[in-house]
Amino acid sequence: MAGHDGPLAVAVSGGSDSLALMHLAAVWARQQSMPAPVVLTVDHGLSEGSGKTARQVVRWAKAAGLRAHILAWQGRKPKSGIEAAARAARYRLLGGWMTRHGIKTLCVGHTEDDQAETFLLRLARGSGLEGLAAMRPLAPWPVPPSGTEKFAQLSVVRPLLGVGRARLRNHLEAIGQPWIDDPMNEDTAFDRVRIRKPAAALAEAGLSTSRIAAATTHLARARAALETVTAAVLARASRPGADGFLLDPAALAAAPREVGLRGLSALLKMAGGRAYGPRFEALERLFDRIGTGTLGGGATLHGCRIGPARRRDQVFGPDTLVLQPEGSARARKA
Repeated sequence: MAGHDGPLAVAVSGGSDSLALMHLAAVWARQQSMPAPVVLTVDHGLSEGSGKTARQVVRWAKAAGLRAHILAWQGRKPKSGIEAAARAARYRLLGGWMTRHGIKTLCVGHTEDDQAETFLLRLARGSGLEGLAAMRPLAPWPVPPSGTEKFAQLSVVRPLLGVGRARLRNHLEAIGQPWIDDPMNEDTAFDRVRIRKPAAALAEAGLSTSRIAAATTHLARARAALETVTAAVLARASRPGADGFLLDPAALAAAPREVGLRGLSALLKMAGGRAYGPRFEALERLFDRIGTGTLGGGATLHGCRIGPARRRDQVFGPDTLVLQPEGSARARKA
């Protein structure tokens, strides 16, 4: 957490990882002569005891000398895609509270185990390098704002990515801090729970959590190198437009495939205001249509529309493409 000189918020669910982070962040803040972190816990309302768990987190935080607040996910819950919906709701609640209270950094308790599980989940979904590389220790806010709130100034810090869950639980036992095992962690309706069974088999075969996490770190270095090359390609192949980007399809297609795909994903994220890129298979299909000149009148992906540019916007010649948010007035007229 070095380099963060403002107040911190810590997301605490009541599980061992986030509770260990709460105590460690409090110690760190005292050592740095910084304000004590604020504990934020989200009541998703997805289980009968969720409110009780949130209130217990508040009691534990207060016993540690910390302020704590419960943020409740109100309204109807979706019947499908609940993991993604709950995550989005959680970060919007956290981001909204932080924005209103002038806190820019959120600490979350992702561990080495989470790093390995995320790799396996993304591998199963067919992710490319961006998805398979390690979660970043410092990352931008992962969801767009709702309404008038702005999250661009917020960041997520993951100080425990190099620490295993077992070590954190040993620390909690040593300081006499109990934790709550969420029954949803045993519910095989959730992808992350299902992936733990093959993960256990992989560990028995010698592919341990720490080895998988180390591999993601190697991939992260490759990602950093590719980001530098991708930025150079985008400087040649794209220009900011009125409410999106103008694109040279030939320059994009001439780049190495991985670089071209990353560049297209970056433009889609920026134009669509998304924290994450589109699914890899859909991205590849769009990239191939651009490269082979078979885009026709245009296509949509990830909240954006990409198609032929108007004559006055053809800065790269008659094949210039325009990539804009799908709901923009200019995109609707294209």
